[in-house]
Amino acid sequence: MSELASVDWSRAQFALTAIYHFLFVPLTLGLSFIIAIMETIYVTTKESAWKKITQFWMGLFAINFAIGVATGLIMEFEFGTNWANYAWFVGDIFGAPLAIEGILAFFMESTFFAVMFFGWNKVGPKFHLLSTWLVAVGSNLSAFWILVANGWMQYPIGMHFNPAAARNEMANFFDVVFSPVAIAKFLHTVASGYVIGALFVIGISAWFLLKNRDVLFAKRSLVVGASFGLLTSLFLTISGDESAYQVAQHQPVKLAAMEGLYQGESRAGIIAFGILNPDKRLGDDAHEFLGDIELPYMLSLLGHRNVDAFVPGLEDLVYGNAAHGLPSAQERIDSGKIALHALSDFRTAKAQNDTEAMKTHEAILQAHMKDFGYGYFEKPEQIVPPIALSFYSFHIMVSLGMWFIVLFALTLFLTLKRDVQTQKPLLYAALWSIPLGYIAAEAGWIVAEVGRQPWAIQDLMPTHIAATHLGSGNIALSFSLFALLFTALLIAEIKIMLKQIAIGPNGGH
Repeated sequence: MSELASVDWSRAQFALTAIYHFLFVPLTLGLSFIIAIMETIYVTTKESAWKKITQFWMGLFAINFAIGVATGLIMEFEFGTNWANYAWFVGDIFGAPLAIEGILAFFMESTFFAVMFFGWNKVGPKFHLLSTWLVAVGSNLSAFWILVANGWMQYPIGMHFNPAAARNEMANFFDVVFSPVAIAKFLHTVASGYVIGALFVIGISAWFLLKNRDVLFAKRSLVVGASFGLLTSLFLTISGDESAYQVAQHQPVKLAAMEGLYQGESRAGIIAFGILNPDKRLGDDAHEFLGDIELPYMLSLLGHRNVDAFVPGLEDLVYGNAAHGLPSAQERIDSGKIALHALSDFRTAKAQNDTEAMKTHEAILQAHMKDFGYGYFEKPEQIVPPIALSFYSFHIMVSLGMWFIVLFALTLFLTLKRDVQTQKPLLYAALWSIPLGYIAAEAGWIVAEVGRQPWAIQDLMPTHIAATHLGSGNIALSFSLFALLFTALLIAEIKIMLKQIAIGPNGGH
């Protein structure tokens, strides 16, 4: 019981750190490119107004960048402190992209950040512009390597298991880096950051127009922000489609939870809107939804690129479906226990220097390796993630994504073709959409991480096995301290940003 409490506290602490960290990262990813575009316009036109515009947004970027770095460093240390078993089991693979991120991408963005922020009038305009673009590229390279690591957790590939060391080792670096899941995750995640950056720019620009301040600055920022936002929100839709396709191929339980699909269907539809039945349980006859609106055939098309395709539901994946070649979770649990027993026998034979027995047990282990992680479970139902949280998070994310496309299109049209300053409802909508961008991004991460549960590494290592055996009281204490620290950092960022926004691009004049 205490071990379970310890795991739950470790999960809560990592979730807290990740959620706070991801409040800062998306704005860094998106605003960096918007700033680079604005400075490119300045260097091209040599118009001083564009320099002021660039410097204003650069100041807000710098505040966010600094605090994002602080929360990110803490998160990496938690792998060693709270997830030591995980770090040992896959550290050879997981550590490689994180090391590259630190050595290459982070140093690149940090070095050129200093030139970008402090180098005005100290270096030439073209070199300063290059530095700004390299900060944007470096920030996104950092995201790439981190998301490669996360993508590997969702779809472990490019490794082999060494039974002598009882850990996974890198077999093919490029399989890990160019995993289709990792690429889809990177594109979708950074695109969400670009959208948040654009929402931030148009929202604050709308505030200036509502206050009738710095109107030229605000309108120019609106055009850049809305143009960038419209393009990236459309790309976000495309990358989201690919991400969902990869989930269907490699994490069918997650897809079923995202859609509240209990019984598999051919020509399965997507739930456009639904209210889950809280009394529904696996294997009973209750209806999944209290009410829903379904788009026919779309889930089969999304997940398998074929409207006639069968999409397995939670009950198919837990209890099996022989007609569609799906083994039950119990079969995989039994196979996994054979793998774990073979590993134990291998290590005993190794200690006794019995090479023949080692070969026999290793062969058994390899035959059942695909089910290795299932051996740590006792009940088939344990493989199901929290359904309601996965379902509602997914639908919140998608719904808000659709709204952002409409918002950017309207903002761009009215800024270019009308007097946008008179469009008060739109300006208020843009302003209040800033927090909606963060809600959508956090909902996306909840889908990715909660939907993967109970796995730390899909099909390979359950979360409760990955955790360090620490006293729950110690983790609860550090959780409380981190919660206070992160909240203080967030409040500090908001206060500093609001102060800088109130000053404006012209120093409050």
